[in-house]
Amino acid sequence: MKKIMFFDIDGTLIPEVHGAAVPESTLKALELARKAGNLLYINTGRPYVNVDDDVRSLGFDGYVYGCGTMVECEGEEIWYNRLEKDLCMKTAELIRSCNAVPMYERKDCVLFDFTVRKSPVIDKIRENFALEGKNVDHCTEDEDFSFDKFIVAFDEHTDLKRLMKELEKDYFWIDRGPVFAEIVPKPCSKATGIEMVLKHYGMDKSQAYAIGDSLNDLPMFSAAGTSISMGNGEKLKQYADYVTDDIMENGIYNAMEKYGFF
Repeated sequence: MKKIMFFDIDGTLIPEVHGAAVPESTLKALELARKAGNLLYINTGRPYVNVDDDVRSLGFDGYVYGCGTMVECEGEEIWYNRLEKDLCMKTAELIRSCNAVPMYERKDCVLFDFTVRKSPVIDKIRENFALEGKNVDHCTEDEDFSFDKFIVAFDEHTDLKRLMKELEKDYFWIDRGPVFAEIVPKPCSKATGIEMVLKHYGMDKSQAYAIGDSLNDLPMFSAAGTSISMGNGEKLKQYADYVTDDIMENGIYNAMEKYGFF
């Protein structure tokens, strides 16, 4: 029976080190799984614009972008969650009033708020994007300002309690560590993305496998029949059906071999 696997990118396909490459063992596993007739999908928090050629060149059958805010099957966009401008503006003002620092993500660009204070987290991301030749000048003052999802950096100067409380009506808050979070509009998630792809192919949940390394991959686990944590996924391991090896220790290859993808 044909299988389908959904892959996170950062920390799963590619080490979370700027400029790192996909391990050779992973490339081999993807090639063998494809030759065996299985489907391979990316399921990432990144928007369309931030999925680069190093991933696209690997020949995936489709993509779940932005934690389920956009879904593409074999080159066809089958879902895109467009937020109302009023909600985007209201959210930006809330973040300012709580003294947090955002980076907004849309399928065609990332946007920054240059009216707020500096943040080492956001500044580093912006610097890396600039080094990659990406446009880092889009901002909340643009006439067409809107977003699909966002990340928000915070510290002891942030009114974090109020920010979390007021966001919970419209968004999911995904913990990404002590200094930032990933915010996704309801009802979108990596799980809803999987459900749409399975419906598109007429496939059953039992045919779906999800592999990731961080807590933003946890929703995938509820939508796939089999959940796999990378060995380097310290916070995710306890929720997985199976824990494979670290990313640089043939983790993906070993997991795909175990579950009969080739």
